[in-house]
Amino acid sequence: MDVVLEETCRQLPHGGDHDSRRFIAERLIEAAQSGHSTLGELGIVARRALTELLGKGG
Repeated sequence: MDVVLEETCRQLPHGGDHDSRRFIAERLIEAAQSGHSTLGELGIVARRALTELLGKGG
C-alpha cells in the first residue's frame, strides 16, 4: 500500500498535503480490508481516489 500511495501522491503538488494523502490512504485501507490487495487493484483504487480528490478541489 505504501508504494501505491507514494506513486499516486507524486502526481500532487509537493507530494500532496496531509489531508490529501490521508484521503487516498483511507481508500486504500478500505480496499485492502475488502480483499483487494494486489498492486494493480490498489493502483486502480488510488487513481480513483485521486480523481475524486482533484474533482473536489476544482
